[in-house]
Amino acid sequence: MFEKDMTVGYLLDFYGEILGERARRITSQYYCDDLSLSEIAESEGISRQGVRQTIKRAEESLRFYEEKLGLAAHFALIREKAEEIGDLAASLSRSDDQASRDAAEKIGVAANAIVSLF
Repeated sequence: MFEKDMTVGYLLDFYGEILGERARRITSQYYCDDLSLSEIAESEGISRQGVRQTIKRAEESLRFYEEKLGLAAHFALIREKAEEIGDLAASLSRSDDQASRDAAEKIGVAANAIVSLF
């Protein structure tokens, strides 16, 4: 059985535009739209094996791009650190000092703005 690696859907968000139109469409249908190989084969007018091979090649390309560029990993780290900053700001907002609470609110807003960019 051909098992889905859902990290490929995540990588597709970052590098999908680099793939060819057909590979991007087929891979997106499989990972994002959750269509079966048979459903995709029927809509594309190719064999189920052709769909599988296209997806496998696209997966290899996406992993190659991530290995070389690391954008998805970099994005995940930025998001993690921004959430950590938000948590620290929330902790600081419980301070007895009004200036600390005001600073914590500004830090929290900035951290949330960073997270919302992603």
